[in-house]
Amino acid sequence: MLQHIKGNSSKWVNEQKVRQKRFEWQAGYGAFTVSQSQVPVVRGYIQQQEEHHKKQTFKDGFLAILKRHEIEYDPKYVFETEHTG
Repeated sequence: MLQHIKGNSSKWVNEQKVRQKRFEWQAGYGAFTVSQSQVPVVRGYIQQQEEHHKKQTFKDGFLAILKRHEIEYDPKYVFETEHTG
């Protein structure tokens, strides 16, 4: 499902010429569910995301979510730059 979302959305961005450069997603992806009661919290996070990432990088925030919810992971597979080469 996420592969289709990524493929279709990048195709749309490139067809609409939203960016000067060609848009591509990174190789991997992550997906989380959110309970209905947390939708306002997530919406607020998204609306303030640019400001939030001035204080905490996306990578650090993503790893914090994994740790907070006790999701086991191997760091060498979490971000593309950590397992290339």
